[in-house]
Amino acid sequence: MAVDDAARTADRTRTPIPNELRVLIVAAFVVAIGFGIVAPILPQYAADFGVSALAVSAVVSAFGLFRLVFAPASGKLTQMLGETPVYVVGLLIVAASMIATAYAPSYELLLAFRAVGGIGSTFFTVSAMTFLARKSPPSIRGKISGAYASAFLIGNVAGPLVGSALLVFGPHVPFLVYGGALVVAAMIVFVMLRGSRLEDRGRRDERQRATLQEAWAVRGYRAALTAGFANGWATFGLRNSMVPLFAATAFVGSGFIIDSSQLAGVVLATFAAGNVAAVLLFSRRTDRYGRRGPIILGLVITAISTGALGLAPEPWVLILLSLVSGAGTGLVNPAQQAAIADVVGEGRNGGPVVATFQMTQDLGAIVGPLVAGLIVDHLGYAWAFGLTGVILMMGAIAWTRAPETLQRSG
Repeated sequence: MAVDDAARTADRTRTPIPNELRVLIVAAFVVAIGFGIVAPILPQYAADFGVSALAVSAVVSAFGLFRLVFAPASGKLTQMLGETPVYVVGLLIVAASMIATAYAPSYELLLAFRAVGGIGSTFFTVSAMTFLARKSPPSIRGKISGAYASAFLIGNVAGPLVGSALLVFGPHVPFLVYGGALVVAAMIVFVMLRGSRLEDRGRRDERQRATLQEAWAVRGYRAALTAGFANGWATFGLRNSMVPLFAATAFVGSGFIIDSSQLAGVVLATFAAGNVAAVLLFSRRTDRYGRRGPIILGLVITAISTGALGLAPEPWVLILLSLVSGAGTGLVNPAQQAAIADVVGEGRNGGPVVATFQMTQDLGAIVGPLVAGLIVDHLGYAWAFGLTGVILMMGAIAWTRAPETLQRSG
């Protein structure tokens, strides 16, 4: 048995990441910098229209709602056209929506532009996850998921800081820079993955398809859906709506070393830094020890630290809790993405399976901000963050009842 373990470890060490996936990883880094630039600014940008916390949350939820509505279409388009064309089109749609957002004359149009961006976002997200699942050698799925997540998260560390700095040039500039970054990422994929694109166009897809019915029979997949909903609620919903607003408003006049309006960028950057540290340290270990353990531990850590955010008495406590929460999320995401790839299987077309997982995350990202915004308007931030902690803990409980998805040979 020890010999088998040593052989598998050696195989993981020798197996390189395929060049096609390296291109996607570079593109993810470019996308993430742009996303990080606007993440701490968007809630404040929406609030400048004089709307409530619930209305600010709706800007984030509209993005998630259209991701959810168009997720089935993205899965079908990926099966029909191939991953790379859908990926490029998705990036360009989001780029156009960002440029329009920069000059939104009213709250209603801002909401509409963000909704359109959600369509493009689900196109490139589902196609990227499907491409990764299809191209990833089984022995290094965790390594590839970690590399992809790391690229995205490193961009998210730099992005919020850059975005806060760009505000001195006006509120429109960060959105224009994000739009430009997406165009660059689309060009990288269009040029560098030309061979894959032509291959997709020139052949009939004869890959075995992973069906949703088959995936649903796997308890690990059902647990991933539950945890995905919780993660969407907390990471893609609440963190992109209420956390920046809380950071910018709760500590005004506190005498902290940075201005409260810039604190939002620092908090999101710190969260991303915790993500990167956890991903770099632990993601590859999921190929040896499994996916289930890191997911459960990460969800518990994120639940406790997120639930305590609204009780932070000082800005430095908020920053510390964000760092811990980021580390917990960094344990969850690569392992869970690898678990989905385990369910799909190497070389199979998993568009509907991946799209359904993405839809559950988007549902959380829709419901989370709206519920949290309503709670903030009536009860305050502490209750909103506390409820999110409970939701995350439910995701952890779901995984305790599921078996490991990593199939060990030998």
